[in-house]
Amino acid sequence: MQKKIFWTSFTLFGLLADFLLPFWWAVGATLPLLFLSWWIAYRSDWF
Repeated sequence: MQKKIFWTSFTLFGLLADFLLPFWWAVGATLPLLFLSWWIAYRSDWF
């Protein structure tokens, strides 16, 4: 379940960044979004 939440949140955040930010900002936001998705899925104890 956590793996599914991780990939779903990473995909959604990535798509939002792609549409809302210029290209290089979206590329630069990939690692922070990866960390945020990891934290939501595995460390937050929400799921």
